[in-house]
This record gives sequence, C-alpha cells and structure tokens, in this order.
Amino acid sequence: MPDLPTPDISVSDLSYTYPNGKKGLSNVSFHVPSSSRTLLIGSNGAGKSTLLRLLAGKTLARDGKILVGGVDPFKQGLEGVTYLGVEWVLNPIVRTDISVTELLHSVGGSYYTERRDELISILDIDVDWRMHAVSDGERRRVQLAMGLVRPWSILLLDEVTVDLDCLARWRFLDWLKQETEKRGCTILYATHITDGLANWPTHLVRMTLGETRQYGSIAEFFPPQSRAETSHVEDAVIGRNSSLLELVMRWQAEDLVERGPRLSAKKLQKS
Repeated sequence: MPDLPTPDISVSDLSYTYPNGKKGLSNVSFHVPSSSRTLLIGSNGAGKSTLLRLLAGKTLARDGKILVGGVDPFKQGLEGVTYLGVEWVLNPIVRTDISVTELLHSVGGSYYTERRDELISILDIDVDWRMHAVSDGERRRVQLAMGLVRPWSILLLDEVTVDLDCLARWRFLDWLKQETEKRGCTILYATHITDGLANWPTHLVRMTLGETRQYGSIAEFFPPQSRAETSHVEDAVIGRNSSLLELVMRWQAEDLVERGPRLSAKKLQKS
C-alpha cells in the first residue's frame, strides 16, 4: 500500500447540516500535522463522529474544505486512510459462527503476516475463538486487528477502545504510538476516556456544539513550566494524567453551561 505524500489533515470553514435541518458543524477549522497523534475532545453531541465521517468520505461535505493526505476524501479515493467508526463496529459478520483465522484472512492477514501476528500478540487474541461465542471485549480486539492489519498512513478512530480492559487498551495505544514514531503515520482519535493518555497525544482539538474552540500541540495546553516537576517518573505521569483529565472536565463543564439542560423538568411534566 503506497504511503500518502503528506499524511496530514486540513479542515477549513467546514459546516454541515443534517438531513432533518439540524446544524451539525459550524465553520470548523484545524490542522493535524503529519506523524502526530491528535485527541479529538468534546462532550456527547459536540460533532466528533460527524466530523470523522466527513473526513473519511462517508458523508459529503458541501460547505468548506477538507484535505486528508492532500486529497478531497469524497471526490478522490482514500488509499492509505483507515476509518474505524460506528459502521465498522456494527458489522454483523463479527457476531457469526466464524473463526478469528478466517476473519483475519479475509482482510489481508495472510499477506501482512508480521502485522497480523503482532496485533494478535498485542491484543491477546486466541485464534481459536469462534466469534458468536466471545465477549464484547474479545470481539472488539478481533475487530481492531481486522481494521489495522493492512498498513495505513492516516488513521481515524471514533472511540474504539471502550470495550477493552485497562491492560489491553494500554498495549493497543502504545502500539499505535509506535506506529506514528516508526512509520511516520498520523492518528486522529475521538475519545471520552483520557485515563493513561497523558503521554500519548502530541496535539489536542477541542469541539463544542459543532465548533472547534481550540487546537494545538500538547505543549500549548501544558507548557513545561506548568508540568509537575519531580524526579519520580511515576509521579510525573500521574500528574500529567490528572492535568489532562482536569482540562477535559473543565471543558465539558463549560460546554454544559453554554448549552444548558437538554430537557427541563417542566417539559417532562408537560409531556
């Protein structure tokens, strides 16, 4: 699979309205540089999934400009771009009586044997599993291996680790980090789970009510002078994890105040 010449993402003045007339995105603009790991942060309903679908070319963007790896995702093919979102998670094939070996073979596992075996090891997958008889967490591990066995230059993730236990999630995210460092690829990851992520992202994008409010490098949000100064690595990591969690919670609290309650008690009583 050929690498994209510039595995970055550029979004300029992007707006989107749902078929029912509801505004989804308004004048979204940001840039995800090559070889970066960017967290897409926002409360439920902020527009993260809609944005990722537009970037993946799953939905047509009529207003604004999107370039993924230098190309328009809807007008041109996205060779080298992998999107793991809602449609991928709900694929019914992973709930049928089929083996892990068959599934991985169907997506190129026999060709990319080294990556296949690496993902099987990292995600602790038993190749003898039958997919109709595994837990949700085990099924998610197989789905991740299927989605990532083919090399990619840009990866778009829409909260795909929610069913993983702590160790599996940590091992998976560490593998993704190594992918960006070794192969120079780029990741945009929408998630609500920030535990253990302090040392993972290189950049953050904050979304609120369909708009991008802030984006930049992690150093812009946590400058060196504000980071915990300690000689103990464990304490430093805990401090940064707490800082990231506190930042995200503050953003979400601000979003809640700006948006207001979704449905008041009076409206419930009237209904």
